[in-house]
Amino acid sequence: MISLIKPYITDEVKAEVNKVLDSGHLTEGPVTHEFEEKFRDYIGCTYAIAVCNCTVGLEMALRVLDIGPGDEVIVPDYTYPASASVVNIVGATAVFVDVDPQTMLVDYDALENAITDKTRAVIPVSLFGNPLDWERLRKIRELYGLYIVEDAACAIGAEYDGEKVGNLADISVFSLHPRKFITTGEGGLITTNNSEWSDWMLSYKHFGMGVQYSRLSTSFDRIGTNYKLSNIQAAVGLVQMRHIHELLEKRRQIAQNYYEELRDLPGITIPDTTQHGKHSYQSCCVLAQDRDKVINHLAEKGIQSQIGTFALHMHKGFNENPNCHIQGRMSGSRYAFDHCLTLPMYYEMTDEEQKYVIEQLKELSFIFRGAYANYDN
Repeated sequence: MISLIKPYITDEVKAEVNKVLDSGHLTEGPVTHEFEEKFRDYIGCTYAIAVCNCTVGLEMALRVLDIGPGDEVIVPDYTYPASASVVNIVGATAVFVDVDPQTMLVDYDALENAITDKTRAVIPVSLFGNPLDWERLRKIRELYGLYIVEDAACAIGAEYDGEKVGNLADISVFSLHPRKFITTGEGGLITTNNSEWSDWMLSYKHFGMGVQYSRLSTSFDRIGTNYKLSNIQAAVGLVQMRHIHELLEKRRQIAQNYYEELRDLPGITIPDTTQHGKHSYQSCCVLAQDRDKVINHLAEKGIQSQIGTFALHMHKGFNENPNCHIQGRMSGSRYAFDHCLTLPMYYEMTDEEQKYVIEQLKELSFIFRGAYANYDN
């Protein structure tokens, strides 16, 4: 079986984890802090905060901005449920807007048209590692005075105009789930350049504890909870961060190989990368006619593949939810949901494995009829 993804777990990773186990200091501590520092230096931001997953990181971002009941937050419809669920979790209303089927990123015109006097923030998603259009988002932020909380779950290593994702939004949140090429099993990282927000989030994830404390003079300054990332988990991510440049370069090379071979295949369309953007290819996706037939065929040939993500307006948790408003027909989101195909990609992938995947896709060309044939604008 050619896997969709394989985490980068080497003897170096295992040795680093064993060092933590031997130390007896298993919860969050110096290894987690070293991991945060490594990530902060890579992104170029001022603060990086490790948390137990990306979802709670997004929740913390909304809480530190005091977003809650009576507020609206705009979210693209084509995304993983966490992007929108956190809005309801803090008591606010999620407003769903469509995506551009060419990029599968938020439709910026639809976003701007959905802004009301209740809108406090937007949560654009740098989906699959494709960076957002920050020239457009900055104009929207300045014109309407909104916060931008970036769901950067898939975007470690992505760039816009030479600046790394994580140093562009008011707050960005990354995922360290096993499908991400930098993983800690479960986990997340929050980045910001605002010291007050950073202090609040550090306190909140430590039960509301004061940022400066010792065991003899601990103070609890607010109600908080436990969203820490353990030293054990951080050890895995720390080693991967040491090799991030080679891991990223391999992903980009695999993506380039796929796209060069598949670009002219009938029924396959290569999604657009944002202008001035540099894709990290957390997921290497194409748009395929008869996508589900492709997934089934590849599985029969021993190849794992997957859909992209979900069109949230199709699910009752959102379309029957009075705290969720769906703005527009969502034709772009539905198109992406029906056609996006995620291809296998991992560091250890051999040329022979990739060639085999490409050969199987080419064998399927007879069922393709053009990826945009049925798209209704």
